[in-house]
Amino acid sequence: MISIQGLSKVFTSNKSNTAAVDNLTLSIDQGDIFGVIGYSGAGKSTFVRLLNRLEEPTSGRITMNDKEITTLNKRELRLVRQDIGMVFQHFNLLWSRTVADNIAFPLEIAGIPKAERDNRVKTLIELVGLTGKETSYPAQLSGGQKQRVGIARALANKPKVLLCDEATSALDPETTNAILDLLVNINKNLGLTIILITHEMQVIRKICNQVAVMENGKIVEQGNVLDVFLHPKQTVTKKFVKQIMGSDEEDSDISHVMNRYQNGKLIRLHFVGETTNDALISQIIKKYGVDISILQGKITQTQAGAYGTLFIQMDGNEKDMNKAISFVREETSVELEVIHDAN
Repeated sequence: MISIQGLSKVFTSNKSNTAAVDNLTLSIDQGDIFGVIGYSGAGKSTFVRLLNRLEEPTSGRITMNDKEITTLNKRELRLVRQDIGMVFQHFNLLWSRTVADNIAFPLEIAGIPKAERDNRVKTLIELVGLTGKETSYPAQLSGGQKQRVGIARALANKPKVLLCDEATSALDPETTNAILDLLVNINKNLGLTIILITHEMQVIRKICNQVAVMENGKIVEQGNVLDVFLHPKQTVTKKFVKQIMGSDEEDSDISHVMNRYQNGKLIRLHFVGETTNDALISQIIKKYGVDISILQGKITQTQAGAYGTLFIQMDGNEKDMNKAISFVREETSVELEVIHDAN
């Protein structure tokens, strides 16, 4: 458990004060993938740097693994930092060192014997998928490969917490997905707590279990990712959700759907927490022998399942269609509404 209480960071310049992080209180469960999202200037990068005291807090308390980070002296902090790995947006690799030497660097600082260092580096290179790149230099690597080196280096001392500060924002979408898949694998296999700082809702949607939304140095909304997606309360949260789902008005405009609807039943399906909409529709077709055409809608996946809306046309024997409708309403969590019946 990571406990953050009343955390603040005030920067002073030209006799004016700016609260980058303002009285922030938050709890993060052990083994969770916790996302912190906000636009530029929200204070999220300052927040994550406060967690390992790369920035010194103005006030507040941070307790991590039963140790209060904010009260440690320099020697104690050096030891605790071995339990906190950090991955940066721009990789921060040592350009004169090979992949293997970059990963070994924190182990050298920690005084780990060479034989043990070499074994650890070999294991990490395999873990992050860089086998064959041991002797390459950063300039010879793609962006995704550089970030894999950064992740391996952050894992060198077997940390309990991994801080990721915009770890994918410098990468293309395909590489981003590959890095996010790697983080999920690390979380599951190593039991690491991951705190992910980002301005991209796609990143939150793909791998996070919990999310906190930051604005002007404060947490303005937080909770389970699916709940926040379904019921965004703050304007800033609604903007982030719209990045993925688009306009609610567009998705629910019946007139667009009616242009493609011809016969049978016009049905709206609202998915909340289902694993996949494709499996459900396939199951209905096979089990009840009805025809289903998807007319419009949008479904997105989160770690907690799918959410979104589909408009479908269902056609076939009336009795079979009614059985299919009853099945969806009674046996699944999908909300079903018959909008129009041409029969």
